[in-house]
This record gives sequence, structure tokens and C-alpha cells, in this order.
Amino acid sequence: MAGNGHQPPNLGTLATRMARTGMGLLRNRAELFALEWEEERVRILELVVWGIGLVVSALMAMILVTATIVFLVPEDYRVYVAAGFAGLYLAGAVVAFFTLKSLLKAEAFSESLRQVKMDHQWLDSLK
Repeated sequence: MAGNGHQPPNLGTLATRMARTGMGLLRNRAELFALEWEEERVRILELVVWGIGLVVSALMAMILVTATIVFLVPEDYRVYVAAGFAGLYLAGAVVAFFTLKSLLKAEAFSESLRQVKMDHQWLDSLK
């Protein structure tokens, strides 16, 4: 083998390769973290919007339910119309509540955490 001109890599070459691999790994993880950070910002904005929707709808439902009780005077169809609006706003509050509940179940930075766990398992397998 000495005549083919191919020499095994020395310690410096191996260290350089490992450093490049490590830097590539860190860069990939940083890019993944940045992407998930942006997704998390969008998710938080969505949570705020749905939260505001929930509060507005619930308040409007409460006002109309109260107005329905106050105006529960036998004057034609006024009670039925007010109850209909109250039901509409209540339905909006229910939809907003369940949407918020499902959004809150999503785990933040799940892909980054999964990748870090995989890296840890890979490092443990090298021992």
C-alpha cells in the first residue's frame, strides 16, 4: 500500500473534519431553531387573535342574554330576535374556545427538541 500514494489522514486532518462536521451540525440546528421560532411567533399571534375573538364573542353573548332577560316583555318577537343574536354570539365564543384549546396543545420547538434528542442518542451510541 505504500506505493499507491494514498496516506491515511493524520490527527490534524481528522480534527478539522470533525470540527467542520460539528459546525455544520450547529448551523443546521440553528436554522431549524430559527424556523421554529418564526412558526412560534405566528402561532402566538394566532392565539392572541382567537383570544380576542373569544372575549368579544363572550361579552356580546352576555350582553344580549342580559338584554333578553331585561326585555322579556311580551312585545311581539323582540325576545326571539335577541335570543337568536345571543345564540349566534355564543356559538362564536364556543368556536373560538375550541380553536384556542387546540392551538394551545401544540408543543413549542418540537422538531428542534426531537433533533437534539436524536443527536444525544447518536452520541451515546458512539460510546
